[in-house]
Amino acid sequence: MSKKMKYKRILLKLSGESLMGEQGHGIDPNILNFFSREIKKIQELGVEVGIVIGGGNIYRGLNASDQGIERVTGDQMGMLATMINSLALQNACESHGMFTRLMSAIKMEEIAEPYIRRRAIRHLEKKRVVIFGAGTGHPYFSTDTAASLRAVEIEADAIIKGTRVDGVFDSDPEKNPEAAMFDQISYLDVLQKNLRVMDMTAISLCRENDLPIIVFNMNKEDNLLKLVSGENVGTSVGHFSINENTLIK
Repeated sequence: MSKKMKYKRILLKLSGESLMGEQGHGIDPNILNFFSREIKKIQELGVEVGIVIGGGNIYRGLNASDQGIERVTGDQMGMLATMINSLALQNACESHGMFTRLMSAIKMEEIAEPYIRRRAIRHLEKKRVVIFGAGTGHPYFSTDTAASLRAVEIEADAIIKGTRVDGVFDSDPEKNPEAAMFDQISYLDVLQKNLRVMDMTAISLCRENDLPIIVFNMNKEDNLLKLVSGENVGTSVGHFSINENTLIK
């Protein structure tokens, strides 16, 4: 692997909404192809890549109660939505020449392997892109929490969270043009400021296991490559002091 690579093994977290592109719903094949090309750039350099993708472009369990669906059923429907996205991403990655494995937290052997930690690590060691579907397999837990859990289990060097903005801001940059971006910020400050980087359970799990989170814009070409190469891309979330975590661009 290139000496320039800062991370040997990462967990890439993508939202289901990121697959919509300009369509506003469903899956945009152009976005799938773009993400796959970006992933291949780092995978070819030897970075071991695990991926967790949400299902919000298809179904959001948290909003199920508005439709008269109980929370557990809604969350289960959301887990199945992540499998649809995972299959689509797997297909796109393989069309770009990558070897992949799709692992599911819910048994569905006809389309995915059951999630087994040791097997997942072995796939990564063999340089296969491993996509983790169906969240944690349990209701009441988000795909953010699933990403944190899988990252800890596979001993990833960091969670790389791809978004459509450049990092973590002090307010919504899509609504406030004056929003300022943090270079780095502590887990505790993210929670106290309610910055919505990831949910509280996910942030707490990363904090307890000293797992860095880097939030960056996945829609910019070569951003992922720059990030894993060690360039200053996005916002780092970790164990920073009060003085350090107030650095703002």
